[in-house]
Amino acid sequence: MTDREQELRRRLAAVTRADEGARRAAKRRWDACAKPLGSLGLLETAVERLAALTGSPEVGITPWALLVLCADNGVVAQGVTQSGSEVTAAVTRNLALGRTAVCRMAAVADCAVVPVDLGVLDLPPVEGVLRRRAGNGTADLSQGPAMAREQAVQAVLTGMDLVREQKERGVRLVATGEMGIGNTTTSSAVACALLGRPAEEMTGRGAGLSGEGLRRKVRAIRRGLAVNRPDPADPLDVLTKVGGFDIAGLCGVFLGGALYRVPVLADGFISTVAALCAVRLCPLAEQAVFASHVSAEPAGALMLEALGQKPLITAEMRLGEGTGAVAAIPLLDMALAVYGEAYTFEQGGIGPYVPWEDT
Repeated sequence: MTDREQELRRRLAAVTRADEGARRAAKRRWDACAKPLGSLGLLETAVERLAALTGSPEVGITPWALLVLCADNGVVAQGVTQSGSEVTAAVTRNLALGRTAVCRMAAVADCAVVPVDLGVLDLPPVEGVLRRRAGNGTADLSQGPAMAREQAVQAVLTGMDLVREQKERGVRLVATGEMGIGNTTTSSAVACALLGRPAEEMTGRGAGLSGEGLRRKVRAIRRGLAVNRPDPADPLDVLTKVGGFDIAGLCGVFLGGALYRVPVLADGFISTVAALCAVRLCPLAEQAVFASHVSAEPAGALMLEALGQKPLITAEMRLGEGTGAVAAIPLLDMALAVYGEAYTFEQGGIGPYVPWEDT
C-alpha cells in the first residue's frame, strides 16, 4: 500500500458518528413550531440531519459554495458522446467567467462557484480555476484501466482537501457539481460495477445521444467491465478501472464532508455515483450526503435507492454542473428560516399538536 493510500485509510478511520442528541434536539424544536407535526416533510428531516452532522441544533448553512470538478475521459474515443473533449475545456473556462447555467443559478442563490481542474485535457492554468490535476484526462476504459490506482487515491484525497479548505474559508455547506464530456459513460460503468446491474439498465443518452450513439455507449461500458473486471468490494479498484478523475474527486468531497462535518449536497446521477463510492469506502460518509434531486438519467432513482436517500426536488433535470444541488439550496434556507424564526405553539397561544396513533 502506498503512502497516499495509507493516508486515505488514516483519514477514513478518523470519521466519527453523527450526534444523535443534536438530532433529537432539532426534532423537538420542529415539534414546538406552530404547524402540523412533520408538515415540512423531507425539509424537516434534512435539518435534523444537519444538526446531527454538525453536532448542534443551532443549524446554519451560510455561506455555501459549489465545487465543480472538471476532467476529461478517454472513453470519448469510442463515440459515446455528442460533443468532443474540447468542450470540457471550453465549459471549464466559462465556469470561471460565471457564464454557465449553474453560474447563473448560483448567482440567484448567492452561492460561490469554485471550478476545479482535476484533469481537463491539455488545459493550461486558467484564472479562476483551481488547478489540482491528477492527470491529463483518463485513458479509454474500454481498452484497459482508466487510470492508475495512485491517481484515483490522489483524486479522492484532493476532494477531501477541497472540503477542508472551504471550511477554513468559513463555508458551512458544499454543493457538488462536475464537468467532463463522457462522464455519464464512466458513471454508468462505475454504477454497473458497484450494483452488479447490466449496462443497458444503467445507461442513458447523457447530453443527447442518438439511438446508435447509445448503443455504442452501452458496448463501451460492457467492454470496459469485461476487460477490467473491477472489484465491487474495492471502490478504489472500481474508480481506477472504469471511473474518472471527477468522480474520484467527488467521492473525496463526500468523504471530506463526513470527516470535517460539512454537509454536502449531491447533485444528480454522476454525483450520487460518487457518493455511493464514498459510502462503500466509509459507511459513515452517508451522514454527510444530502440528496438534492433525482436525475432524469435512467439510473438516477436507482442510485438514490442504493444510498437510502430521498430527493428534495423531482424536476426531471439532467444538466449537470451542480444545477440540481444549487436549486435545492434555497429550499434548505427557507426551511431553516421556519426552524429558527417561526413562532412556537406556546408563543402563539395555541394548543400543541400531538402525534396521532392508529386505533
